[in-house]
Amino acid sequence: MRSRPALIAIVVIVLLAAGGGAAAWAVVLRGDNVAPLSLPSRAPAASSGAAATTTGTNASGATTSLPPASAAAIDAASIPGTWAIGAGSVVGYRVREKLASLSAESDAVGRTSSITGTATITSGGGTLSVTSAEFSVDMTTLASDKQMRDNRLRNDGIQTSSFPTSTFKLTSPVAIPANAATGAQVDVTLHGDLTLHGVTKSVDIPARAQLNGSLIQVVGSLAFPFSDYSINAPNIGGFVAVEDQGTLEFLVNLTKA
Repeated sequence: MRSRPALIAIVVIVLLAAGGGAAAWAVVLRGDNVAPLSLPSRAPAASSGAAATTTGTNASGATTSLPPASAAAIDAASIPGTWAIGAGSVVGYRVREKLASLSAESDAVGRTSSITGTATITSGGGTLSVTSAEFSVDMTTLASDKQMRDNRLRNDGIQTSSFPTSTFKLTSPVAIPANAATGAQVDVTLHGDLTLHGVTKSVDIPARAQLNGSLIQVVGSLAFPFSDYSINAPNIGGFVAVEDQGTLEFLVNLTKA
């Protein structure tokens, strides 16, 4: 009797031979074609008391308008304090799927806006620093463009049913470059503890930030092998699988608490 993987392989070969190649391409090889998260363009200065708006990306990668920033951009003296996760914040993953030995054209992407947390900024000696930050993500709300993939991840891969929460806690202060108060985009490194799939690792996440109206916006990503977090790469019969590493990405909008 043939093994299950052998039967799956035969079925796929038959589908390809019978014109199912288009279906296989649409399901796996096409990928999701979702652009990586990036900082939105800064909102134009508001005039005549009108509120300024900015744009970002939602969980599916589509461009969307974020809630209006205040008419008057926050000044440097008002930056110190506690900042909380605001509307339009997104966290997600990117992985490259494979059909047999063929890689998809683009990454599979899942995202969620179910994020909570705060960051504290202090001022000392004329320098601004992020002295603490802690964020939590509801992993059960991750969604991609394929429900079958989302269902699979509940009990496979990142196993969101067993590990419903992921967290990041800053463990070293982050000095904020002086020109950040002007709205310039600045590069920072976030050193902290990332907990994913029940495993906590110390990581350095490269990020980019900007002050945009009344928002502090931070975008970043971290690529890592699944083995770092004891994640088994999803694999269906050895034919539909993902590569053995993934990328965490985020765009958070912080508002003054």
